[in-house]
Amino acid sequence: METRRDTLKIIGAIGTTCAFPFAANDLYGQHQHGAAPQAPRGPYTLKFFTAIEYQTVSRVADLIIPPADTPGAVAAGAPEYIDYVVHNNAEHQKLMREGLAWLDQQAGGKRFVELSGEQQIEILTPLSDAADRGQVTSLPERFFRMIKSMTADGYYTSQIGLVQELGYKGNTALASFPGCNHPEHAGVE
Repeated sequence: METRRDTLKIIGAIGTTCAFPFAANDLYGQHQHGAAPQAPRGPYTLKFFTAIEYQTVSRVADLIIPPADTPGAVAAGAPEYIDYVVHNNAEHQKLMREGLAWLDQQAGGKRFVELSGEQQIEILTPLSDAADRGQVTSLPERFFRMIKSMTADGYYTSQIGLVQELGYKGNTALASFPGCNHPEHAGVE
C-alpha cells in the first residue's frame, strides 16, 4: 500500500500559493490545538458549486491529498473550503467552472468522476507537473494550480491536517527554554 508521501509524488508536491480568505480564528485548525478531534460537521450547504461540480472538486482534492494513515482532504473539509473561497471570488468562479468543464471533456463522453483512478491521474499528472515547474499558461494548468493550492490550504489549516498530520501542538507552555549549545555561540547572552 502506498503512503501519502508516495501518492503525493505521483500527483506532485503541493504548493500553497492561495491567499487565505478566512480570518485566523476561522481556520479549521485554529480550534482546539492538540485537543479532542474536531466534532463531525453537519450536512454542508453548497455556496457556489452544483452538486455535480462539488463531486468532481471532492475527487480531485482526494487525489491530491488521499486518505492514508491520517484522513485525506475530503475528511478534512478541503472541498468545503474550496467552495467557500470560490464563492467569494468572481475570478476563481470563472476559472473553476471552465476547469471543471475541461475535466469532463477529457473523460470522452463520461464525467471525470466516472473514470478509473488511473485515468484520472493520467489527466491530472501533466497539469501537476506544469504547476510544479511554474510553467502554468493554459486554462487547465491554471485551474489545477488553483485547486491544488486551495486543497493544500484547506487541508493544512484543518484540525486533521494541522494537528493530526503535522503534529502542531499550538501555544504550549515550556518548562524550560534551553539555550544555544553551539560552540561558536558559547558565552553569548
